[in-house]
Amino acid sequence: MAALAGPRALRRLCGVALFLSQLYVLSGRAGSLMTTKHSQPQSTLAKSLTSTSTNTPYFKAAESTEIPSYVTKCPSNGLCSRLPPDCMTCNTNYSCIYGKPATFDCKVKPHVHCVDQNNQEQENFTINMTCQFCWQLATTDYVCTNSTNCMTVSCPRQRYNATCTVRDHIHCLGNRVFPKMLYCNWTGGYKWSTALALSITLGGFGADRFYLGQWREGLGKLFSFGGLGIWTLIDVLLIGVGYVGPADGSLYI
Repeated sequence: MAALAGPRALRRLCGVALFLSQLYVLSGRAGSLMTTKHSQPQSTLAKSLTSTSTNTPYFKAAESTEIPSYVTKCPSNGLCSRLPPDCMTCNTNYSCIYGKPATFDCKVKPHVHCVDQNNQEQENFTINMTCQFCWQLATTDYVCTNSTNCMTVSCPRQRYNATCTVRDHIHCLGNRVFPKMLYCNWTGGYKWSTALALSITLGGFGADRFYLGQWREGLGKLFSFGGLGIWTLIDVLLIGVGYVGPADGSLYI
């Protein structure tokens, strides 16, 4: 009997151990189910929040408040008829008679404020101007670029391509910036009186040619003693009439 009691007790112990292991496994599964159930509402809430944030309407950023560059040229609360052309937009009529007075309807640009004769602010007004294109204006009504690469003392006189811009207070038709062919007209700082004085006094030593930057001719006059005086007399006449000028091609002051 004692021999049979040992195996029975061992079987009971194995059964209890098996029962406890199954109970532990079942309790672990129940815990995982509970955590998944609790996590589902949180994930649903996160998704709802995400969808809500993505579905919110997009509010545009505030419009830029930068002031246009042309505003610096426009006097504040001045007469509209005296505004520079860059401050207004006009309905120009190209069928007007050239050289005759013409009237055009204009409107001020944004951020520009002007008044009429009664000191009342207005946006629409008229201006009076002469019917002509910008490139037909007098030379005093526009400013052009200078060229220092062309010869001013030459025959025939040389020209260069310049870019001209109409002055702010001048009204005209067409583009206010235009190309134009101009005669070479620039100076390097050489004085005609100084060159003539050097030619008369020290011309035999080539001082006049050295002053004008013509060092080869100056050396020739120096070693030939002014061409025995003949070259000196010729240079006095050529510099006096302005035929001989600076070597860089500029004009005398």
